[in-house]
Amino acid sequence: MNRLLMLTLGAAVTVAACGTAASDGGGDTPLESPPAAEAPRPAAEAPRRAPREVTIPSGTELELTLTNSVGSDTSTVEDRVTADLTRAVTIDGREVLPAGSQLTGMVTNADDSGRVKGRANITFMFSSLRAGDTRYDVRTEPVSRTAAATKGEDAAKIGIGAGAGAVIGGLLGGKDGAAKGAAVGGGAGTGVVLATKGKEVRLSSGDDVTTQLTAPLTVRVRR
Repeated sequence: MNRLLMLTLGAAVTVAACGTAASDGGGDTPLESPPAAEAPRPAAEAPRRAPREVTIPSGTELELTLTNSVGSDTSTVEDRVTADLTRAVTIDGREVLPAGSQLTGMVTNADDSGRVKGRANITFMFSSLRAGDTRYDVRTEPVSRTAAATKGEDAAKIGIGAGAGAVIGGLLGGKDGAAKGAAVGGGAGTGVVLATKGKEVRLSSGDDVTTQLTAPLTVRVRR
């Protein structure tokens, strides 16, 4: 009886030991993978600063180069006139209108020399300015050119006519003939002047002109 009890207890101990070994060696527990590193976030873009507004005062001089031609005898009122700004406009040392800005305007007066009509004249002004992609309305002084006077040339023509007439009259009829010849010759000279057109005024593409703002101009400038 004691022997049977001993065998039973020994079997129970053996079974328990085998169960413990199976539990300990039933396979390695897999290691957990480390968490994936997060992708770096892109740096946030710096916010763009809105352009600031700058006012160019009235009276500011604009140096321009014409990009089309105008003339007292070739242009008519309301013909288009274009020019480029040749020198940048600066305020407090900062450029506010770059060279190359484009101005557009129109002819406001065009008088050719005509006959006894007076001297030829061409006048134009600008009303629009484009700087980069932005267009502004502008007001400028008129640019005007008038032909040089020809009074001296006219007097010379009349004098030459009178002198020639006097010589011819003197050869034909003495003093009386000279007087009459001078009158006739002078009249002929005057007729030449009246029949001859004066000088015209023409400005070509590439010619330089200068004007001024007649009203303040507010522009947007990048910071």
